[in-house]
Amino acid sequence: MSDSTIVESYGNRVRDAVATRGSLCLGIDPHPSLLAQWGLADDVGGVREFSHRVLDAAGDLAASIKPQVAFFEAYGSAGMAVLEEVCQRATDTGALVIADAKRGDIGSTLAAYARAWLAADAPFYCDALTLSPYLGVGALSPAFDLAAETGKGLYILAATSNPEAVNLQNATLTSSSESGGAATVAQAVADEVRQRNLAVRGGSEPSFGLVIGATVQNPPHVTSEHGPLLVPGFGAQGGTASDVRRVCGSNLGAAMVNVSRAVLSEGPDVENLRAATSDVIKELSQLGNSD
Repeated sequence: MSDSTIVESYGNRVRDAVATRGSLCLGIDPHPSLLAQWGLADDVGGVREFSHRVLDAAGDLAASIKPQVAFFEAYGSAGMAVLEEVCQRATDTGALVIADAKRGDIGSTLAAYARAWLAADAPFYCDALTLSPYLGVGALSPAFDLAAETGKGLYILAATSNPEAVNLQNATLTSSSESGGAATVAQAVADEVRQRNLAVRGGSEPSFGLVIGATVQNPPHVTSEHGPLLVPGFGAQGGTASDVRRVCGSNLGAAMVNVSRAVLSEGPDVENLRAATSDVIKELSQLGNSD
C-alpha cells in the first residue's frame, strides 16, 4: 500500500469520533414492524425510505451508524443494493459505519467475506465489521489480516446480551486467563483479540475490538489493549449507564453504545428522530460521571 492510500487506523478514528460526537452508535434496523409503524411498505422502497430518513435525522449527530445487514439481505439483491447506498450515504455524513453482519467461517470462505467488507475496494463500504468467533478466533485470521492492511476495524462477539449465550460464553476453560484465574470462553475470546492488537498495534490505537452487552453479568475483563468496544443492550433492553461503565472499565473512551429502538420508535418524522437522537447523545454524555 502506498503512502497516498494509507488510511488512519480505525482505533484512532473511533476514539476521535467518541471525543467529538459522543458514544452513540445508532442502529438502522428496518424490520417489518417498524416499517409498518412508520407507514412504509414492507419492501425495498420502504427500507430505502426508512434508512434515508434515519440518516437525514441523525447521520451528522451520531458517532457511528450501524446497519443491521440481515434486514437488508431479507429483500435479496435489491435489498443489498440499498445497503450499499446506505453505507456510502452514512459515510458522507461523517459518521463511522459499523456493518453488523456477524460473519464467521473458515479458510477461503472467511477470506471472501473479508474481501466483501474490508478490502479497500469492497462493494459494501464500512469502517468496521462485526464477526462471530465461535469457529475459533484463529479462523478469523483473513479478516484480521485484511483489516490491518486497509485500516478497518473489527468487533468480535465476546459476551452478548441474549440469554441463550450465557451458558456457552460463561463456560470455564481448563486454561487460565491472562489476568489470572479460570478463563471463561468470553474472556479467552477477548484475550485472543488483545494478542492480535499487540501484534499489529505500532503507534496507533488498537483497531480490533469486542462486542460486550451492557446487561452481561459476568463480562470479560478488558483494558485499552482489548480494543474498541461495541455495547448493545442499553436503554430499552435494560442496560444503564452504570452497566456500560461496568462492562467497559478503562476502555470507555473507545466504546460505542448501540441504541436503536429508543430513537427509531420516534419515527417517521425526521425532526422527532433528530430530537430523540440528541436526547440519547446527551444521556450518554454522562457516562464519564458516577451515578
